[in-house]
Amino acid sequence: MRQRGDVLKKMLYAATAALLLLGGCKGDHGKVTRGGSAELVLYCGAGIRPPVDEVIAAFEKQEGVKVVPDYAGSEVLLSKIKVHRRGDLYMPGDKYYVDKAEEAGMISSRRPVFYWIPTILVRKGNPKNISGLVDLQKPGLKVGLGDPNACAIGRTADMLLSKTGISRESLKENLVYQSLTVNELGVQIQAGSLDAVIVWDAMARYYAEYGDQIAIRREQNVISTVDIGVLKFSKDSELAERFIAFITSGAAGEIFAKHGYETKLPE
Repeated sequence: MRQRGDVLKKMLYAATAALLLLGGCKGDHGKVTRGGSAELVLYCGAGIRPPVDEVIAAFEKQEGVKVVPDYAGSEVLLSKIKVHRRGDLYMPGDKYYVDKAEEAGMISSRRPVFYWIPTILVRKGNPKNISGLVDLQKPGLKVGLGDPNACAIGRTADMLLSKTGISRESLKENLVYQSLTVNELGVQIQAGSLDAVIVWDAMARYYAEYGDQIAIRREQNVISTVDIGVLKFSKDSELAERFIAFITSGAAGEIFAKHGYETKLPE
């Protein structure tokens, strides 16, 4: 009887241990967790940082995982991805760069997230009386543009100027600053170092205290579509897809709208 009792005790201990082991694989709400090791790397255009920081925080809270953003110019990020071939998500300042990544065989899926409109940001009060793109050629102006080889706003600015019959060469006397990111252009207006820059409309709103927006005529403008893509070498493509679903959801749309980003294509 004693031997039989010992066997029963061992069986009970084994069953208890198995239950504890299974219980340890679940989170507080009964969801299977990833042991706290799940992590996504998001390559993101620097100009999108304010709303994306909030979206990341909300997603991390919902999923119990970590999202590590790498903010820089779109072209800079694309070069980094091509060299290192690691990371999970790519969200540059224009879908053009996702197109390039897809052509290089690095994108498994993609979705549009929002749209933004280029605008001219001038010093507060518009002391140089700038009314449009052609005025950027006025003698004595200090103009700043994004570097087209580094960031989306630089490439878009060249497209805008070309539609108006202006080139960087024709602006060489006034073009005193070229940035690696759109953020740097706003900072130059804030510091009073430049008279005019071309930035995204949503970015210009952050500098309303220091500058005024001069709208670019619709026929001259180039609306940018911002896409996000899952990288083919993602180590957790399922989680990356969940992030894409989240950032294109209504909840994330409210965050983008709060920051002045358009989630519906402007007419």
